[in-house]
Amino acid sequence: MSAAPHLKTPGALAALTLAAIGVVYGDIGTSPLYALKEVFAQGRVPLTPDNVLGILSLVFWTLTVIVSLKYVVLILRADNHGEGGLIAMLALASQAVKDRPKLRERLLLLGIFGTAIFFGDGVITPAISVLSAVEGLEVAAPALHRFIVPVTLVVLTLLFMAQRFGTATVGRMFGPVTLLWFITLVLLGVPHIVMHPQVLVALSPHHALLFMATQPGTAFVALGAVVLCVTGAEALYADLGHFGKRPVRLAWFAVVMPALVINYFGQGAMLLQHPENVRNPFYEMAPAWALFPLIGLATLATVIASQALITAAFSVTKQATQLGYLPRLRILHTSVRETGQIYVPFVNWALFGCVVFAVVVFGSSGALASAYGIAVTIDMTITTVMTFFVIRWAWKMPLALAIGASGLFFIVDITFFAANAVKVLEGGWFPLLIGGGMFTLMVTWKRGRALLGERLRSEAIELPLFLESIFISPPLRVPGTAVFLSAEQGSTPFALLHNLKHNKVLHEQNLFVTVQHHELPWIGFDRRCEIAALGHACWQVTLHFGFKNEPDVPLALKLLQGHGVHLNEMETSYFLSRDTVVPTFGGSMPLWRERLFANMHRNAAGAADFLHLPTNRIVELGSKIEI
Repeated sequence: MSAAPHLKTPGALAALTLAAIGVVYGDIGTSPLYALKEVFAQGRVPLTPDNVLGILSLVFWTLTVIVSLKYVVLILRADNHGEGGLIAMLALASQAVKDRPKLRERLLLLGIFGTAIFFGDGVITPAISVLSAVEGLEVAAPALHRFIVPVTLVVLTLLFMAQRFGTATVGRMFGPVTLLWFITLVLLGVPHIVMHPQVLVALSPHHALLFMATQPGTAFVALGAVVLCVTGAEALYADLGHFGKRPVRLAWFAVVMPALVINYFGQGAMLLQHPENVRNPFYEMAPAWALFPLIGLATLATVIASQALITAAFSVTKQATQLGYLPRLRILHTSVRETGQIYVPFVNWALFGCVVFAVVVFGSSGALASAYGIAVTIDMTITTVMTFFVIRWAWKMPLALAIGASGLFFIVDITFFAANAVKVLEGGWFPLLIGGGMFTLMVTWKRGRALLGERLRSEAIELPLFLESIFISPPLRVPGTAVFLSAEQGSTPFALLHNLKHNKVLHEQNLFVTVQHHELPWIGFDRRCEIAALGHACWQVTLHFGFKNEPDVPLALKLLQGHGVHLNEMETSYFLSRDTVVPTFGGSMPLWRERLFANMHRNAAGAADFLHLPTNRIVELGSKIEI
């Protein structure tokens, strides 16, 4: 969809709110499975009544400051034509500072690094979420401990195998199942709070401040685990375009935050009376008869949370590809109605391999917690930095207001990041390794494409001059239309040169088409095409797509009817240049990066599939290019 849906009736608002609960809040909704457990794990924080109240106060105010104030109140306002997410904000911020090229370049690098780290998040979320759910088996029956990793791997394997079928059918269950999960969180927490209502004093911020003032070292260590209560907060912003601001905000304040707070406080109340339950306070809250049904529901909830991250990884990959930061990949559409429902096989199985590695190597949700925290805090910090530039330059607010609006959140984010940065050797290296690898691939592809473009431009012949020269003594004209795809507007495509050299003919109609992707999520059909006549039934055509548009060239070319162009689908041929990149020593990039780019270029999916060209009317002509 091209913008947030219109909410004309209370029923429509309720339906979208329910859907948002399932898609947007699955990740943060499963955090109670492991967040409080990790705070007290391995004796990091002594389990005393004052410390329990201090931690609960930290959890409540972390949810309030980071999620309620930062994301729900502030960042949801920073929509890019109705769309959200780090790439949408990156496009918004970079456009706002386009007259400052050095600043824009640094912002782009920062945003791309955040996007790369997101893939690390996409690996850790399924691993830690499903592991934490299945770990309930150990609470129900300690002898089942050895089955935790195998059962987790089976669940994850089924999840990734199911991706190729799409999420349309299963997606309808997300909202109701996740709503049932939040109701269960409330039902688990309320009895313990009723038995120990004194735990509610932790709603006051003075308990958090007192804890940090009297035990700064312990509090610093605790923050590294407390941040786990806001994992998934980025999804509020990322899914803005699917649901709109009102459903996302209503779901948070009416359902999600109350359920989370009640459950965390219920865990705290239980720990005040039964500190021995600290090993797994979430499952210890439940009566014995409810354990196995709860494990089943928790596993289903974590699968839904994982599904949302996997789907987001597919979408981010597609957007990064259209912005020129990743090579074309094979993308399959799993729905005839929703263009956003896609499946990217390479990304799916790459994620699966990394997830299996994480589960086998780390083996428990506790071991993965350090890795999760650093991925979450990096993305939160980068989002805050981007928000500052949007407020200052896109919204043109005074500097003092921009600093005031984002400064507090930056301090909070940096503090949480610092608390997690000390755990790099404990597991934080894992998302950094994934993020660093993805960042290297993305900047190498972007730089390689720029060098390739420069080389092509240096060797290119201006199209108007070339056409003028060949029509002095025109070649044989054959019936039909030739569409020549060209990366550079106004230059003569190599495919045309090769066609004239080998076939010595020119079609009756010739369209020289350049596809341009923009830092906007959507570009409507009214701005899709630009056409300029070159004479002799030849036209220069530029097609414009946003990073969330589907780049369907044949569909876009139908808009040319009535502009002097008459297209018959069965008589139209598409000519493409298939370039082979040859790395050279002493080029503009180190040789290893040139080789990496050459491999990425060679293995990229064909432009024909990416641009939805009809497979039976494509002519590819190759050439070698040194960079």
